[in-house]
Amino acid sequence: MDQLPAGSVHIEKNDFQMILASEGVDFLISAEEEVVPLSTLLDDGMKVYLFFSANWCRPCQDFTLHLVQVYNTLKNAGEKLEIVVISFDRDENSFHEHLKSMSWLAVPFNVNLHKKLGDRFMVPHIPMLIPLCSDGNSVEENAVDMIQEYGSDAFPFTQKRRQELKAMDDQKRQGAILEELLACEKRNHLLSRDRNKVSVSEVIGKTIGLYFGAYWCPPSRIFTSQLIEAYYELVTSKNTPFEVIFISTDRDQNEFNYSLSTMPWFSIPYEDKSRHDLRRIFEIKGIPALILIGADGKIISTNGRSLVSSYGASAFPFTESRIAEIKAALRKEGDDLPRSVRDVKHEHELKLDMAKTYVCDSCHCQGKFWAFSCDVCNYDLHPSCVEQSVKDAL
Repeated sequence: MDQLPAGSVHIEKNDFQMILASEGVDFLISAEEEVVPLSTLLDDGMKVYLFFSANWCRPCQDFTLHLVQVYNTLKNAGEKLEIVVISFDRDENSFHEHLKSMSWLAVPFNVNLHKKLGDRFMVPHIPMLIPLCSDGNSVEENAVDMIQEYGSDAFPFTQKRRQELKAMDDQKRQGAILEELLACEKRNHLLSRDRNKVSVSEVIGKTIGLYFGAYWCPPSRIFTSQLIEAYYELVTSKNTPFEVIFISTDRDQNEFNYSLSTMPWFSIPYEDKSRHDLRRIFEIKGIPALILIGADGKIISTNGRSLVSSYGASAFPFTESRIAEIKAALRKEGDDLPRSVRDVKHEHELKLDMAKTYVCDSCHCQGKFWAFSCDVCNYDLHPSCVEQSVKDAL
């Protein structure tokens, strides 16, 4: 966001009216640029929010689109609220251009007045949405983040409401009911790769991997191929009760369509708000990410990416006990191998090493975990290839 002097303060409606009056302003203007009396804001029960924004600010433009949807949803639901934009634009033409994208009121363009309001509220950055409240409730100093996270559900943007929403997220995350996570009021289906609708009920009772990824992200593309390999081994070859649900962070519908076409599993529809809700509920900070949930709705692991990348299908059912078994088997395998070997195809001694992935210089196939590696040059062998080479030498 574009940085301005830091700080925050709350002002009541009457104080706001007095600040405007000090500059000879006794009205607001609508998005249609009609004059609206200031008394409109003083109606009983009316919740008023000051929106500090500017047409030159890209984050402001992006947030304005989101705020218009939230504002219209709340107004259509009968909520008594009003937003008043205070422009940080540098000229009147930019101000009017910015106002065209809004559905609410604005303080008339006045550079001195806008600067006075910015200084009075000690606005640290834009966009900012600051409440004018006189009902004693503890409010958010800036409702922008809250609206971006929760949309219209965040209203009336109080700290109490944030705590309520956070508690609801915690409950969903800790005691997940899959039907509630994967479906919503208007949708009880998922999408298959060929865009067919599949009932959410078809995945209930299975271990679920919630896969957060996007085609534009190179690490996601790499992990997708690893997950597909594990998925086919588990579901196609072994008929294991496992399913993956793709939650896209692609930039547009076309990218999402392409992503889904490369995947054998199901997806949350791109246009569905649940995509955003699931990212928030499971606190996804980066992609790719794989959240593993058991048939009982309990989280098995929030680090499914690492488990699949490291152990593939053998990690199923992804429990701590299963991973402990794999690690114990690997330790035993390592204990049974010599600490170093001499291979007839290579001039240097090769030492036993543990590597996540490597390419064997004998068979040219990818290997994992134990390898015999050269400290002098970039040379690695599968343990089985070293044995085979010795036999060939004899």
